[in-house]
Amino acid sequence: MKDSIDTWFNSVDRIESVAIASVYFYLLVIFVVRVSGKRLTSQMNNFDWIVNIAIGSLVGSGILLKDVSITDATVAIAILASLQWLTTYLVLRSSVLRSLIKPKPALLTHKGQFVIENMRRERISESEVLAKLREKGFTSLDEANWVVIETDGSLTVIPKRPMTFREAKLLNDVAAPQWVEDR
Repeated sequence: MKDSIDTWFNSVDRIESVAIASVYFYLLVIFVVRVSGKRLTSQMNNFDWIVNIAIGSLVGSGILLKDVSITDATVAIAILASLQWLTTYLVLRSSVLRSLIKPKPALLTHKGQFVIENMRRERISESEVLAKLREKGFTSLDEANWVVIETDGSLTVIPKRPMTFREAKLLNDVAAPQWVEDR
């Protein structure tokens, strides 16, 4: 009987501790999001996503785990947020670091043809590409010049226009196989 009571209620002190930690971490998360900027909550790249998940886990640990102090969790959150800020700062200033850390957008279709090698590498199916085309109001794969998977995982559809892949200046950084670049 004692065990079932402990499942529902530890003590008033423990409830008080959880309540205080919850309010504290709520305010801390607001502060971290505000300082980190819009990147932390917008469409995230892999690193932003990982940091958000880790911060969420640390908040939960700081609130609920008795052997993780509020200070422990706060220091870990501050370090992660600082490392995320530093990484973003350095990536914006170093093309070498940017190429190591940031994924490149990749071409998924080219003038009505799937770019199978990129689709496999990105682990995206034809049905996902077709769904994005339908969402944008297209009724056929031929109506789009290109579909690109962006660095945040979103799909961009570029409507059909009379131009080559290399003439489309905004596609200069998009990974494409040689056969696409030649057309």
